[in-house]
Amino acid sequence: MKKLLFFSVIGLLCLIATSVSAQFSRPISVGAGAGGTINLTDLGNVESKFAFYGELDYLLTPFVSVGLHGEKGTLAGNGYDSNFKNRYFAANINGKLRLGQFMGHVDNYSYYTLEANALSRILSNIYVGAGAGLMKNRIVNQLSPDYVKYIEKNNGELAEDRFGIHFVVPVNVGVDIPFGRTLYGPQWAINVNYQHTLTFDDNLDGIINNNNDQYGLISVGVKYALFNRK
Repeated sequence: MKKLLFFSVIGLLCLIATSVSAQFSRPISVGAGAGGTINLTDLGNVESKFAFYGELDYLLTPFVSVGLHGEKGTLAGNGYDSNFKNRYFAANINGKLRLGQFMGHVDNYSYYTLEANALSRILSNIYVGAGAGLMKNRIVNQLSPDYVKYIEKNNGELAEDRFGIHFVVPVNVGVDIPFGRTLYGPQWAINVNYQHTLTFDDNLDGIINNNNDQYGLISVGVKYALFNRK
């Protein structure tokens, strides 16, 4: 059963790859950017902090990609005369599906990329995506005695491991704004993205209760296509 599922997935990817438009070079792109974090934790007064990222993407079709994403930043919040700060590192593997996959562009991709107007090119590169990865915490918090009593009274606890590694699921929505046209696709793109990361052990702030912590990253970056023939 596992072998059947594996070969089914491989076959589906091959079908997508072989149905891509002509004159598409399947470039690898590298990107980097920065933005602000927003966390949903027990200490709910958010202090937006800085984060930066680097990524590597491979285009299976002009509008479907798989990639690697690495991110480093800070989460912070306060409330109940308490506060926390988490200087974290996260990495994930992800996939993105762009609107252009469903817009019925011409069969020859080079015709589209050279002739399409700016609005069509931007709309084609609006995407949604999801992935899976790991996150490493480095949490420091200062909790008032009254708040600690409140946590314990409501069946919560203080985390013993404030430097642990745990599983996360990032969900993305954004747009690549392409520029620098070539026969085989855009050379550059400005990326605007919102990534919402779900965690599964409720430990971004050092406080554990019944609700898992989450955080978001609003970012702006730049991408460059490698090996893109001209």
